[in-house]
Amino acid sequence: MDSTEQLALGSTDTLANGNKIDQEAAKRLAKRLYYLDGFKRSDVARHMGKNNDFSKMVAEEYLRFFDFTGLSLDHALRAFLKEFALMGETQERERVLIHFSHRYHQCNPDTISAEDGIHTLTCAIMLLNTDLHGHNIGKRMSCSDFITNLEGLNDGKDFPKDLLKVLYSSIKNEKLQWTINEEELRKSLSELADERTNPSLKTMKRISSGSNPFLDIMQDPTAATYKHGFLVRKVHADSDGKKTPRGRRGWKTFYGVLKGMILYLQKDAYKSDKQLSEEDLKNAISIHHSLAVRASDYGKKPNVFYLKTADWRVFLLQAPSSDLMQSWITRINLVSAMFSAPPFPAAIGSQKKFSRPLLPTAVTRLSLEEQIKAHDARLKAMTTDLAEHHSFPPDKKAKGKELEEYKQKEEYLEFEEMRFCTYVSLLRAKLKAGTDDLDKFDAALFDTAENEGNGLKKSHSSPSLNLEQPVVAIRIKRNTSERRNNRHPASAKHKL
Repeated sequence: MDSTEQLALGSTDTLANGNKIDQEAAKRLAKRLYYLDGFKRSDVARHMGKNNDFSKMVAEEYLRFFDFTGLSLDHALRAFLKEFALMGETQERERVLIHFSHRYHQCNPDTISAEDGIHTLTCAIMLLNTDLHGHNIGKRMSCSDFITNLEGLNDGKDFPKDLLKVLYSSIKNEKLQWTINEEELRKSLSELADERTNPSLKTMKRISSGSNPFLDIMQDPTAATYKHGFLVRKVHADSDGKKTPRGRRGWKTFYGVLKGMILYLQKDAYKSDKQLSEEDLKNAISIHHSLAVRASDYGKKPNVFYLKTADWRVFLLQAPSSDLMQSWITRINLVSAMFSAPPFPAAIGSQKKFSRPLLPTAVTRLSLEEQIKAHDARLKAMTTDLAEHHSFPPDKKAKGKELEEYKQKEEYLEFEEMRFCTYVSLLRAKLKAGTDDLDKFDAALFDTAENEGNGLKKSHSSPSLNLEQPVVAIRIKRNTSERRNNRHPASAKHKL
């Protein structure tokens, strides 16, 4: 391999020979990649997804080996995925799919007018495949749902309904097949579809989620600020609820800024014109599809609440007072309820096992009334699914894995029921309050006890405060020392 071909591996520099890119080297490498001449199939993607001119040229030359003329988009995608292993980081996969869309548009310029529309539809097909053939919870996507979800996404216009119906039938009758593990592929689809359905996200800075590069969040500098103030944070669980190593669990003081759907945790006091440091961005938490709950079972510190995120990380956050704690809980839950977009389908796995749906970071396009209806529908679905789940408990002779699967699904359904119940209650309360001023909304929501009959109860904002019916608390696995110190009930001073 010459130095030109080596550039496609890892480098982000632009290779130039004088003032000209080495086109011939790109052609040679693309040919070798296509025919697997000295390469494994799993090697191909990393030569085509890098952010440099030479890698882009390799991808363009590689796609020339595919002739999609006369093929429908789903057939072209099937042909491509059977030959090409879509691997690598999220941004790299996106770049490859952009090249696929460009090539399909070259071969079929009259099928779909906008190249961006082809890319959006490609993402939609993959997600539809996951929904119809994955082992996810809940109702499968209908053809009408598929059409509705794509309204206005064809360069501002609707895709032809007949085209969408044909694509839906094709995927329903035969699922997509590709050359790599589908679990790996699905991790990038949430973020990828977010960026295609919301083009403004392309210009925003991406914030790493830390443990999971596929759950990175987008920083919107124009987003509204909903709350700020001092918070003390403890990281309790990493992605998927895995216990955080002891060395990273300590309490740290930050200045919290809830801006858009991101909770920034800054080292210094808040200034509206202050540039965020790399450390600030590293500590940022996306609150999309999250739930904040008063930590009534935590007795070591007062005014503490749990924050459980979309990827099931768990944070303990302490506010300076009980009123401020409740205000933080309300603001976080309200913003999440207002702006979280409908969930994507669960993953397709190689085995029939429970898998949570994907929760996109994109902002919903629904109105407040439509958002309430969507959340209410999810709440009813979770309640129904939970009752059905309890109707079929595992056999007493069931093996450990089967019991674990049952418990995981049960925990998921219970948590989602609680989350959507909180969302619906808060949004209905906001609609009734009729104000966008969140301070006034807080005042109405936290009316005094003597006016509670005409006002709004604190229980609307935090499920742990709901005294009218039993609720499920966020399940937290504690270490031995914490369990010893928390055997007694939480004292009355920790309750609101």
